[in-house]
Amino acid sequence: MKIDDIRRSYSKDKLDFDKLLPDPIAQFELWLKDAIAAELPDPTAMCVASVDSEGQPSQRLVLLKDVNQQGFTFYTNLGSRKATELSANPKVCLHFPWHPLERQVIVYGTAERVANAQVMKYFLSRPKESQLAAWASEQSRPVSTRQALLQKFAEIKHKFAQGEVPLPSFWGGFLVRPHKIEFWQGGEHRLHDRFMYSKQGDTRWQIERLCP
Repeated sequence: MKIDDIRRSYSKDKLDFDKLLPDPIAQFELWLKDAIAAELPDPTAMCVASVDSEGQPSQRLVLLKDVNQQGFTFYTNLGSRKATELSANPKVCLHFPWHPLERQVIVYGTAERVANAQVMKYFLSRPKESQLAAWASEQSRPVSTRQALLQKFAEIKHKFAQGEVPLPSFWGGFLVRPHKIEFWQGGEHRLHDRFMYSKQGDTRWQIERLCP
């Protein structure tokens, strides 16, 4: 299969310094609204990259569940590979690939556990089937067959048939506090527009244009 000549031009938009908001979280929220308005599939999907104790990176797609001036929040099984790696090494990178808009956002930061009250509030807002799946799946652990997983789900569903599904002790969330955020807009002739926000102190951000 020949793939080295698969390419396309990027010409949907341009990104100039004077178009950027001074605060990267506000800029991110603006672009996220554009992605939602464009009805992109899974506009909140982001790639989360972590590193294990041997320096091996790993990546996976998860859904962003909150963004504010503190940072970016997602939820997960605390026994999963990503949670284990982030607990040992909190340095993390997030990537939002909005390909149809020819845009990307990359977040560099550190991850910290979300308070249990916030985890509980979000968990109770999830559909019941998602709550049950959180109990049924030992995320990142081997499972013999899909049928075994479905059997475990059926057992959990029967166990919690009545009333609310309790929050599992092994389920929680992470807040990624950013120190750098890059905004990428595809450009003609591979001359893409890239701007990096770098945090200076507690509230100020420096903005630099990067070569494509």
